[in-house]
Amino acid sequence: MPETMTIDEKLAISNKACALYNAGDKEGYSRLTRTIPMPPYLAKIFKEKVGVEPLLKAGYNLSEAEAEFGHNWLNT
Repeated sequence: MPETMTIDEKLAISNKACALYNAGDKEGYSRLTRTIPMPPYLAKIFKEKVGVEPLLKAGYNLSEAEAEFGHNWLNT
């Protein structure tokens, strides 16, 4: 099972991402924020409304959704 990211780790990444955004690096901001696990409920909604392929292509960290819904949740 994937290791869960702590709130402190999420906040540290968020702070670094905000610094990138404020420095004008919107691509770096976007890339870094996608390393923060997407909340499972949002991942489920994204999957249902947009589809699996776009969800995977977007590059979000889905580790918390996998931990909550199981390893094959995208295939069900």
